[in-house]
Amino acid sequence: MAGGAAEQRRLAAVVEAWLGRPVLIVGDAMLDEWRFAEPDRLCREAPAPVLTLRRRISAAGGAANTAVNVATLGGRAVLVAPAGADVAGDELHDCLDRAGVWDRTVNLPGRPTPVKRRMLAGNQILLREDSGDPDDPLDDDGVARLLTALDCATEELRAAGGEAPTLVVCDYGLGALPAPVRAWLVAHRERYATVALDAHDLADWRGLAPTVVTPSFAEATRLLARAAGARPASGAELHLDHPGGDPVEGPSELTVGVSPGAGRTGLAATGEPTPGEGRVAMTRDGLTVTGTGVTVNATVGEGVDRAVLAESRLAELRAHTGADVVAVTLDTDGAVVGGADGEPRRSHSTPVPASHAVGAGDAYLAAMTLALAADAPLPTAAQLAQLAATITVSDTGTCVCRREDLLVALGAPADGTNHRALVGTGELAALVEEHRRAGRAVVFTNGCFDVLHRGHVRYLEQARALGDLLVVAVNSDGSVRRLKGPDRPVNPVEDRIALLAALACVDHVVVFEEDSPAELIEIVRPDVYVKGGDYPPEMVPEAPLVRRLGGQVRTLGYVPDRSTSAIIDRIRAHGHEPQPDTSLTSKPS
Repeated sequence: MAGGAAEQRRLAAVVEAWLGRPVLIVGDAMLDEWRFAEPDRLCREAPAPVLTLRRRISAAGGAANTAVNVATLGGRAVLVAPAGADVAGDELHDCLDRAGVWDRTVNLPGRPTPVKRRMLAGNQILLREDSGDPDDPLDDDGVARLLTALDCATEELRAAGGEAPTLVVCDYGLGALPAPVRAWLVAHRERYATVALDAHDLADWRGLAPTVVTPSFAEATRLLARAAGARPASGAELHLDHPGGDPVEGPSELTVGVSPGAGRTGLAATGEPTPGEGRVAMTRDGLTVTGTGVTVNATVGEGVDRAVLAESRLAELRAHTGADVVAVTLDTDGAVVGGADGEPRRSHSTPVPASHAVGAGDAYLAAMTLALAADAPLPTAAQLAQLAATITVSDTGTCVCRREDLLVALGAPADGTNHRALVGTGELAALVEEHRRAGRAVVFTNGCFDVLHRGHVRYLEQARALGDLLVVAVNSDGSVRRLKGPDRPVNPVEDRIALLAALACVDHVVVFEEDSPAELIEIVRPDVYVKGGDYPPEMVPEAPLVRRLGGQVRTLGYVPDRSTSAIIDRIRAHGHEPQPDTSLTSKPS
């Protein structure tokens, strides 16, 4: 993927840059349910296997899975979507909480949470049961509540991040984004710095002017066929045929292939029809499945490359969607991406079983959006998006890409709960916030740590045991001189922080110039603040501040006879002892 160490470092720098990026996700949220079973015997009532359920997994799906991927990749994800006041809705809330997504879903009693239930034997999906009626529209009260949630979440993200948030729209035709909601988003487009759109029917979003759209091949061909005069710009050998527009009811054909006389014809667009397309018909030859605007043919047009077809239409897709960037996803064939420069970019994936790729498009969308929001060049964003989608498909289940897995794939240190240890004050707040969203308790301590010794190590290990994450703030050299005298520190700050960062119990190390760590405590808002000494916590100067911020104060005793001052005194005393005169001692022969 990356061509060398320098390229990998450049890509990893983008992953670091998008950490804490505020992202609002709105759209069709659903619950993915996976049921893993074993076939025991055949049923006596019908030629069907009898299955014994062994395991059940629930995961966020649709817009909710996009939000989960944004959060696990390091963004600050807020989800606004309708959800049912039902068991599936409760499970969806749990999935969002576990991933650290800010859950701003709107509970609508009487409107069920959409669920996709898959039954598997081995890695083979035997059947899928969908529940949740896409034809059940939001009532006026539901629309009003959703718009209020959108407005509040937008302001919440702006206040938390100090910048215009990014918007991701996930419209899968399940009724979460009716016309009034679409109109509100179009009217308030200027409130969002970057806008990503993933929609089954892109024609519904005219006027949004998204930064990026990520249609599947089927969605892209459907849009082009419905656009007036969708034909190649000049001399291209590829074409789109659509017979007479879409009828109000019933299936119609869209055939995508090479131009007449160029050999094969009739390569079909692959992918599911949108829920609004109603029926799907199978032709008598058993080879062609037709839904409104899409034809899927199993054999005709095998020699035509979907990537070539997509590349030939990128400019038209940009014109019809108003997007700066169009990324046509090709399932296991990767993607084709085009921007304003007119240069198509091709990325590749690894073929996997279909049960491994569920939700991979959500990971692609999340990484692409975060990269563009972090001002990454388009080729870089495309590379990272494809890599995020590719590394999630190693097993059966709904795909989620974690930031640490992406960094490992780029050859960078895995950072999950062990982010890069040496950090600056500016990035510390975002790092701590990510840990806190994941439900981790933050422990904070500070000191000079001039000559690191056994007492320090035991103290830090005890401090780390009080929570899930240990942040160590270290006095700068100037601060140490003011506190300890002109002959301190013995070791410069570069050496002191390097040793601390090497300890397994220390997660992050930051240097501060002031004599008091009060400013850093305000930034970190630790769950536990730890100081060394035998005095009670009430005597710690920072105790009132920590408690005002909602934390607790703990003091830990030192290891007897293990202190920096004692070690320095012994070294100095040893240096003043008279040394034996060896000038007359004969050398060994």
